[in-house]
Parts: sequence; C-alpha cells; structure tokens
Amino acid sequence: MGVTRGARDLWARWRDPAQWSRRRVVGEIALAAGLALLTGAGEYLTGQGPVRAVLAGLAVAVLSSARRTLPATVLVAAGALDSATNGGLLLVVAAWSAGRRIKGVLRALTAFTASFVACEAFVLVENRSPVWIAFSVLLFLVMAVVPGITGRYWSQRRALLQTLRERNAQLLRERQMIARQARMRERQRIAQDMHDSLGHQLALIAVQTGALEVSRGLSEQQREAVGVLREASVAAMHELRAVVGVLKDGTVEEARAESGVVAGIDGLVESAAAAGTDVRLVRSGDPRPLGAPADHAAYRVVQEGLTNAFKHAPGARIGVGLYYEADSLVVEVVNGPPPGSTGAAAVSGGQGLTGLRERARLAGGMVHAGPAADGGFRLAGVFPYGAGPGTAPAEAGDDLRQQPPAPGPDEGGRAAGDGQVIDPLDPREEFRHIVSVRRSRGCLVGCGVGLLCLVVLAVVVALGIGKIFDEMRKASMDPGLYRSITVGTSEAEVRGRLPSGDSFLTSGVRGKGPAEPAGSQCLSLLSTDSPDDIDRDRVYRFCFKGGKLIEKREFVVKND
Repeated sequence: MGVTRGARDLWARWRDPAQWSRRRVVGEIALAAGLALLTGAGEYLTGQGPVRAVLAGLAVAVLSSARRTLPATVLVAAGALDSATNGGLLLVVAAWSAGRRIKGVLRALTAFTASFVACEAFVLVENRSPVWIAFSVLLFLVMAVVPGITGRYWSQRRALLQTLRERNAQLLRERQMIARQARMRERQRIAQDMHDSLGHQLALIAVQTGALEVSRGLSEQQREAVGVLREASVAAMHELRAVVGVLKDGTVEEARAESGVVAGIDGLVESAAAAGTDVRLVRSGDPRPLGAPADHAAYRVVQEGLTNAFKHAPGARIGVGLYYEADSLVVEVVNGPPPGSTGAAAVSGGQGLTGLRERARLAGGMVHAGPAADGGFRLAGVFPYGAGPGTAPAEAGDDLRQQPPAPGPDEGGRAAGDGQVIDPLDPREEFRHIVSVRRSRGCLVGCGVGLLCLVVLAVVVALGIGKIFDEMRKASMDPGLYRSITVGTSEAEVRGRLPSGDSFLTSGVRGKGPAEPAGSQCLSLLSTDSPDDIDRDRVYRFCFKGGKLIEKREFVVKND
C-alpha cells in the first residue's frame, strides 16, 4: 500500500498543471532533445555503436524530464551516467536543479555525496590511477558541485527577495493604518469643534428667527423673509449634522443621499423663490439614480451656484437645470448680469469652486465654471449614473485589512501568496512564507558548506593544474630535441637530456608501435607536436643497449 500511495503521489506531482505551463513544456522538450542528441552523438563518435548511443540518449531525455519531480534521484543517476557515458551536460543540469529544489542542507549533501560515489565507482572500474581519480574528482566538483551551489544560492536569493517584498508590503500597510488612524483622530477633533461652535450658533439663529417670526410687529412681507431665514438656518443645521457624521465615521446620511438631487434641489429653489429671487427650475429626460457621492456633489453644485448668484449678482434672473442625458446627469446654474450692470464679466468663484471640482473628481464627474454669453455666470457639473468610481469616500471605509494582490506562481509552480485576507494583528500569519529560524540556520550552514567546497575546489584545481603540468613535463619532449640526438650517443648523456618518462600519460603508448630491438631497454615519450587528429599521439622512442643509444623511432599511435 505504501508503494502504491507513493507512486500515486509521484504521478500527481508529475502531472501537476502548475509544473507544466506551455512555455515550460516547450523548454523542457528542447532541453531534453538537445541533451539526448549530444549524448548519443558523443557515444556514437567514440565507437560505442548505434544501439548504445540511442539508449544513452533516451536515458538522458527521461532523466532530464524528471529532474524537477525527483531532483535527488536524477542527480545520483546523472553521476553514474556521466562516468559510464558522455552525459556530462546532464550532470550539470541535474546538479543545478537539485541545488534549487532539494530542501534541507543535509538532504542536499547526502544527494551530492551519493552522486559522487556513483560517479567514482564507474571511474575505479575503468582506471585506478591516482592521478586519473584526482582528475575525476576535480571534474565532478566543476560539473556538479559548482552548479549545485550556484542553483542553491539563486533559489535562496529568490526566497530572500520574496521575503523582503512581503515585509515591505506589511510595512506599507502598517504605515497606511497609522496614517488613517491619525486622519480619523483629526477629523473627529474637527467634527467636535464644528458641532460645539457652529452648531450652537446655528441653533441660536433658528430659535431667534422662530421667535421673531411670530412677533406681532412685523408686516407680512417681513414675516415671510424671517421664515425663509429660519428655514435656511434649520437646513444649515441639517447640513452641519451630515458633515459632522462624515468627519466622524466617514458615512453620508441616507436621507441626504436619497434626496440630494430631487427633493434637496427643489427645496433650494423654493427657498430662493420665497426670498424674492427670480429663479426657475428646468428638468429634461427620465430621472435615473446616481451614486451617493455624485448625488451629493450635484446638490452642492446647485447650492454653490445659488450662493454665488445671491452674492455677486443680487436681483439677477437665475436658471437651474437638471438634464438626464444618456450616460450622465448635467446640473447647471446660470444667472444673468445684475440689474443696472454694464455687462462686465461675473466674478469667478474661489475656494468654493475649488472644493466643488475636487468633490466632482472623487465622484467620477467634472465641474465647469465661467462667464455666460449675456454677461452673467454659468456653473455646471456632469456626473455619471450608477455607483461610479467613487461610491464611497476615499477614506470612508478605513479598511485596515486590505491586502495587495497575490503574486503569480513562481518557477516551481507554487503560488507565492494565496490571496486571502491576513489578520494584521497576527504577525505569524502575516509572515507565514518567511524563512523560519531553523531554515535560516540551515541557510547559514549551506552557505558555510558551499564556501568550504569552493575553497577545496580552488585548492584541488591549483594542485591538479600543477600536477598536470608536471606530468606533461615528464612525458613530452620537443621535436627539435629529438632531431638533435644521434644514434650511438651514450645512454647517460641521452637520458640526461630527455625527460624521465615516468608518467601516466605515457602508460598508454608503452609496447605499441614497431617491435623493440632484442635485449634493449626503450623509453617512450610524447611529442609536443601532436597530429591534427585528437585521437592519435606522436611518439618518440629511444632504445638503449650496452650503455649506448642503438635506435630512435618516431611513430603515431591511436589513443585507447
């Protein structure tokens, strides 16, 4: 049952859609095909036969495709395949992938050690020369350890960058929370001051005008004017209450939101007409609902337009228009020039118009203000229907739990964030993707092991290069030196001028070439001037007998 369950889990990981995007499928096919062709061609060109070349290519292709799902297993198999065939490139790719995907320093060290043992086991079967073994160790360090350390460093760098992004996002959210809280406290203070000062004054005005309205000494016209003043003070108290509510909790009263355009504007026009102003309201189109911010902004346009007309053009004719167009509501207030004026342009608004433009922008609309054709002034606003982009004030919600959009899946197919709301009060939940203390220690250990491997690699490379040069010095000679030596020269003199020849580089050419003279002792050396064919070596052979050089020969042998 355990084996079956493991096989099912392996198959599920293999078929995981996150592991096989379209781009990755194309890349994996190209990589596997390239590695297979190079390995098969190497096997065939070295005379191993077409069957072995095809099998080696297929093995490399399968292992290359499985390296993401089974990084440790593929690494060990690639180590064995590298020494048995020409699959060195597969070892580089498998080491890179294993360094990135094997979790834990101990697991990674075990996998690389097993791959090294598998590689050296095949080397010992073919050649047990200490120099050749040292060379194979050096080659494994270059082709496996260095790519593995590089891949692990690259993976840890990506994890560190992701951690820094999450920390930065958390700091930005905390800064926004602090800024919102500071604004809310300041708004509450302003709301309290407005309620205590303006509210008291407006209430006093409403009471005094109410008492004056019932006074017997007023004429009927004066009584109507005092009534308009009382209604205006009461309306101002309602407006102040709505503004205080917005400042305190960021919400607009539903009553105002519902009656801002319809009943609210009707009331403004009726109040202006009752005060003796020539004002007319014109409507066109079928009424349609607006979002609360746009509704409130439209009401403010009419209110500001009437106020400016009363202030800068007293006694002038005023027209208020509500035009329900196909996609937006157009609200305008147009006043003519004041009676007795010379036709000069009306004075434009100041802070009131600036506030209107900002309010309209937040509601998704726009405001226009400027002189009219007859010398008056026109204030108009255009507001879209529906909720619009500013359904709620920009700071109304104060959502302290808002989260940035979750990033897409990384290269390994794992989503870097699940997009769920994170409780900012629980830092463990917020930083669940951040490297833990144990993983941090493992990272430090891995960096230490990697640094140690690099130091060992540098030492081995230096020693290996020195050893190779020393072996070449013992085993090779210049063609000019070969031509300068003549047959019949004493053996001591010739050997004093020649290298010792005691090198593993000459072990493959001893006993090859023409037959040696009977009873002689021969010294075979490699020429520094080798043939163009890399599979062949030029050999100089010196044979001695009776203390003299009796023969010297030059021939070419094929490498094993």
